[in-house]
Amino acid sequence: MKIAIFILIFFFFLQNNIFASDKENIIKKLSTINNISFKFIQTIGGKDEKGKCVIKYPKKIYCEYEKRNNKILVSNGRSLVIKNNNQFYRYPIKSTPFEFILDKEFLLNKINSSQLSEVEDKYLYIQINENNNNINIFFSKKNYEIIGWQVEDIYQNLAVTYIFETSINKVINKKIFVLPKSN
Repeated sequence: MKIAIFILIFFFFLQNNIFASDKENIIKKLSTINNISFKFIQTIGGKDEKGKCVIKYPKKIYCEYEKRNNKILVSNGRSLVIKNNNQFYRYPIKSTPFEFILDKEFLLNKINSSQLSEVEDKYLYIQINENNNNINIFFSKKNYEIIGWQVEDIYQNLAVTYIFETSINKVINKKIFVLPKSN
């Protein structure tokens, strides 16, 4: 009986140490990132949109979507604008999940204080529940980079964003984070 208890305790601590090292690796990797460029596929309500983005910490993002409506998403760190040929929406970033996704220090603190979960022995993720935002941030178990996130959008649709072909700490033009004007 004592051996069985010892084995259970041993595997419990072993599993915690494995996740602790994964956590440390994610924190180490994210700490080195000032900006990240990537392609993405975003799925909302069963519909996919593709494009490319640049994130500059803290809280800046610029995304160009594929297709003919010239959709862009831009945050200057305070406001978020979504613009296409026919529509223009402006939100305070604090009212969106990007308030947390684009804040590297917040993410580092959350990763450090949260439990990592695993999916299919390939991905790690943390769950963030902050100010009525439910966010899952996914990391590659292979290289510990962010590979996407899952949020509820402002209309309570589940939005899943998968990112790939990432480039870290490239020279970027800071003018891309200037908010566009409405038509």
